[in-house]
This record gives sequence, structure tokens and C-alpha cells, in this order.
Amino acid sequence: MAPETVPATATADLPDAPAGQANAPGAAFAPNSAPNSGPDSGPDSGPDPAPDSGSGFQTDALRSLDRRIHATLGSAVGGLSVVGLAQAWSDWALHLALSPGKRMELGLEAWRKWSRLGTAMAEGLGGPDRGPCIAPRPNDRRFAGPAWHKMPYCALSQSFLLAEEWWHEATTDIPGVSRQNERLVEFYGRQFMDMLSPSNFLATNPELMERTAGEGGKNLIRGLSAWAADAGRVITGDDAPRPLAFRPGKEVAVTPGEVIYQNRLIELIQYRPATETVQSVPILIVPAWIMKYYILDLSPENSLIRWLVGQGFTVFCLSWKNPDAGDRDLGLEDYRTLGVMAALDAVCAVTGAEAVHAMGYCLGGTLLAVAAAAMARDGDRRLATLTLLAAQVDFSQAGELAMFASEPQIALLEDIMWQEGYLDQRRMAGAFNMLRAQDLIWSRVTKAYLEGEIDRPDDLGSWSMDATRMPYRMHSEYLRRFYLDNDLSEGRLGAGGAPVYLADIRVPIFAVATERDHIAPWKSVFKLSFMVHGALDLALVSGGHNTGIVAPPGHPRASYRLLRHGPESNHPGPDDWAQSVAAVPGSWWEALRDWWLGHSDRPIAPPPMGRAESGLVPLRPAPGNYVLMR
Repeated sequence: MAPETVPATATADLPDAPAGQANAPGAAFAPNSAPNSGPDSGPDSGPDPAPDSGSGFQTDALRSLDRRIHATLGSAVGGLSVVGLAQAWSDWALHLALSPGKRMELGLEAWRKWSRLGTAMAEGLGGPDRGPCIAPRPNDRRFAGPAWHKMPYCALSQSFLLAEEWWHEATTDIPGVSRQNERLVEFYGRQFMDMLSPSNFLATNPELMERTAGEGGKNLIRGLSAWAADAGRVITGDDAPRPLAFRPGKEVAVTPGEVIYQNRLIELIQYRPATETVQSVPILIVPAWIMKYYILDLSPENSLIRWLVGQGFTVFCLSWKNPDAGDRDLGLEDYRTLGVMAALDAVCAVTGAEAVHAMGYCLGGTLLAVAAAAMARDGDRRLATLTLLAAQVDFSQAGELAMFASEPQIALLEDIMWQEGYLDQRRMAGAFNMLRAQDLIWSRVTKAYLEGEIDRPDDLGSWSMDATRMPYRMHSEYLRRFYLDNDLSEGRLGAGGAPVYLADIRVPIFAVATERDHIAPWKSVFKLSFMVHGALDLALVSGGHNTGIVAPPGHPRASYRLLRHGPESNHPGPDDWAQSVAAVPGSWWEALRDWWLGHSDRPIAPPPMGRAESGLVPLRPAPGNYVLMR
């Protein structure tokens, strides 16, 4: 969003609701209270010792010194643990040094690859009747242009791909290397190879050379100007958020609605009906707190929320507050009670419904699964169905993002968050971008600095730059309890003072996994089918973690496979199932709509916007204030 569109108080604490409304302190409809927590009650800290407690006080002071040093050093290297990386490389190098057979195997493999390349070049590599020596991976588009099929660029690209393949073999399958360290070494080795790709350099990229010749070098001048501007921001330490091309409430997040409830953690948006009648069961959407909610309410043509309202559903959506240092002690239990449960109370109060369709996206889905298991344990039957979008409940195969959830990495992030009270997502932007370095780093560098093209993001790209923060206690609990220890799937996670078990959930579930998800791999999402005992429909959809979800009807490349699993059904393996089910062209949105209709009673008159007798009245138009906090 442009700076002039952000209210002057957007980054300040919002005022309480007017007196007499239920959102005000002490009113009839009060949010669930947060657990008691002191200013330093993070997951690894206890009550502050008294100043005269002797050695305990000294220990805390010395520990604080360590944390400040770690936080300063960690911030200087982009929030990535150098110690963890050094441990991984040492593990790999020492075990490789002790494996002469593996080293000889790598030497023989290098000889075979280069012999194959030499033979191919001698026989006319790049000729019309000669196929490639090695084909790129299906998602590798760096060498797809026709100019790369001619010599000498064909030889350059083929030799690079062979070297890339050899390096993968050199960093994997080393006897004795831990799985975590092997993944780190292979990952960073791949980043190094991506950096050296011939497509990244003017002299070895025929497409860039043709463009430079055609423009007389003007593209390089534009690129130099862009590089100078970016370098200036780095040198001066200017990390202020850039203006958004698509602004919430202007170009995106424009579905009509009202904020009807607010507490220190959420605004609850109720969307205005667009049909004369609505389905009797309302929908409550729980987005991830690590992102702004409006990924589900982008431009009108890409808005899932707008589409659902147009299909005759009453829709509510949480908008999480972008936390600041004052929210450092908000934890997982606070997000469950002040977020999911407070919103559920409000939705039922407004609509009078006995149960709702609850839908969670990404980490919001994980949190919603925790809440659903706690509700099942406590006999709370206010969920009609549960829908989880690209959400994991088992983190044992959590994809490449799990590489950044090692003990050294989490300890470093905890020290950074301890000092600042939160983790700014911009600190981890480099790590997220490295997961798709070809698309998110090097292709953008080439376009900006060599092709001289100005990046013009679409609505989804603009949303991805609208970064959020994560409070110290919550993010530490989330990384440790889910990614590091996998407590939810293994029955060690507590909520409301008692353990929760996913097997207790009996309501029908609709889960969505995306084929090219680098954050919640589809086989990890698929594990849900092994862990719940009720009916489950699982849609495996085309696209990635975000693009697969934002796939409205009419999308030319959208498709999905649908698994229907009953309580008495056998459990298929993910690969066997995916190969046995044909893809259906179209959007999974329509499949979810039909599934919800099958679990709804009848059309009714739309409920009021808020309910005054419950103290839930419209406070401000959607998208509210919290989403504007940057």
C-alpha cells in the first residue's frame, strides 16, 4: 500500500471499543482471557529473580549478555545460523573423508558424465537430430529458449546441468551423515550451483546478449540504475517497507464487510451477503498468523472470500494483528483462545447457528486442528466440518522449510526475538527465497539488473511483500512444538490444560494439498488421512503453496485429484493413490462448495451484520485496521 493510504495510527495500539459495546473491557461479550504471563515468560524462561538472589541473578545477566551477542551476530547474517551450517558441512566432509569407496564412485561418475558430454559434442551436440545429453528438471526453465540449443551455449548449459547433477550425488548418500545435515549440505550446495548458472551472466547467456545488442545496451543502463538504488538502501540500512502495488481496501481486500469484533489479537470480519438467501451453516476462516489474511481476498477475480459470498454462504474471517514488541508473550494458547475460540463464539452469537464450517489455511489450519481436537475432547460440538488448506499436522516430512528448524537455528531465532520481542518476516525473507532460488532470486536478479525490466508484481506478488511479524513466545513454541519435536502428531501437545489428540476429531474433513508445495509438501498433508478416524476428502491440486490455493473457476491451468476416505476405508499410500486417480480439470473451489452444500441444511434469510444484543456491532468497514499495520 502506498504510505499515504495507511492511517497515522496504523502501527499504534488500537483504542478499545466504545463504552457499552461488548468489545469493550468488562462488557457482556468478552474475549477469553490470556494465560498469566510475565514480561519474560517465554518458553525457556521462568519468573525474574529478585535482585538480591545472588548467583541466579548473575547467571541471568550473563545469559542476557550471550543472547544480545547472538542476536547481533544473527541479525548481521540474515537470521541464519552459521554454527548450524558449519556443523552440517563438518559432518558431511568428515564422513566423506572416511568413505574412499564413495569418493571413487564420485570420480567414476564424473568421468562418465564428462565422457558422455564429450561424445555428444563430437557427434554434433545441439544439432537438429541430436537430443540433449541431460534434460533439465521439469520446473527448470532457465535453458528452455531456442538460443540455448545452439553451440557453444548448448555445451555450456549441458555441462552445467551435468555438474549440478554430480554435485547432488556428492552431497547425498554419504554413510554416517545425519539426515538433517545432509539436507542442509545438499540445499546450500544447490544454492551455490544456482548462483553459477550460465543464465546469470551476460557473456554466457545468449538471450541476454541478443537483447543487449538489440537495445544498444540500454537494458544494462536501466539495470545499473536499479542495482544502485538497491545497493543504496542496503548501505544506508533502509529497511522500510516498500509501497505496495495492490493496497488492502483499495485494489485487494475489497469484498464488502464489517469488523464486528476486536480483541488484542484479532479483528473478526463479517462479509455482507450477496444473495437473497444463504446457507444455514456459516463459514469461519482462520488464516495463518504469519501472513495477512487477504491472500484469500485478493483482486475480485481472485478472491475466494468474494466467490464464497456469491455462492450463498455467510462468511467470517479472522484478521490477525501484526504483533509488536508489546505482544512478545502471546503464545500458542493465546492464539487458540483469543483467536479461534473467540471468533467461534462471535460467529455463533451473530448467526444463531449451532455449528459452523471452519476453514484454516497453512499455519491457521494447524492451529484450527489443535482447536478442533480440544473441542472434541471437551465435548464442544460447534464444528459442522473442518477444512484445512495446505496445512500440516505431522511435521516429520515438512519439506525444505524444516531445514531452518534445527536446534542451532531455533536457538538463534529465539535470541533475536528475545531482544526485539518479535521476529520480522523480512529477516527470514532470504531463507524463504532460497527455497526457490531459481525463481525468486536469480531470475529476478537477471531481469532487474541485466534485462533492465521493472518488476511489476500482480496481486499475489504484492501480497507476498506485505510482511508480518511473529511474537517471541508464539514463534518459539511453534518452531519447537511442531517443527522440531512434532508434538501434535505424537500426542504431546496440550491445549486448555490437557493433551489433544487428532484421532478425537470426528467431524467430516476436507483437506487441500498442492502438488508443488515447498512449505507443506503434499505427502506431508496427506498424512492427515492416517491420523483421523472420521470421513476425509482430500484434494491434490495443481500449483504451489499459494498459487494452488488461489485458483478460481476458469483458471486455465487448474486441476485437482480427489480422494474420498471413509471411516471404514483402507489407507492407500500417497504415490499409489495419486497414480490411480485421474486429474479433474477445473478449480477445487467448486468441489469444496459442493462438499459444503452436502453438509448444510437449507437456505435461510441472511443473518444481521453483527448482533447488538450480544454486544457485537459493526466497528469499522472491512478490511479493518489490523491488516494495515506494517
